[in-house]
Amino acid sequence: MNSPDKYQAVVSSRLQDLVPTFLENRHTELESLQDAVVRSDFDRLRHLAHRMRGVGGSYGFDYVTTLGRQIDQYARAGDLHALVLLMRDYADYLANVRIEYH
Repeated sequence: MNSPDKYQAVVSSRLQDLVPTFLENRHTELESLQDAVVRSDFDRLRHLAHRMRGVGGSYGFDYVTTLGRQIDQYARAGDLHALVLLMRDYADYLANVRIEYH
């Protein structure tokens, strides 16, 4: 689940003003994902994962897209243990991501 550059997000300077709201939305998303895991709501997990795959790369947060793919995969498999680990990984990512504007 870890890659050497996972904490580095390369974001267009045109999006700089939008990044705080983007990150706030990701924290809210994480809470929704965690709630869905607790409820074993795999449909909700897949829905949220689909959105993650779409928005992550659009803003330069490629690891959000990667996590979205993994969450979708494990939600389809019904693997709660793997999903719990991904929630921890997502929380860790959000707490430690470094943003580079270009």
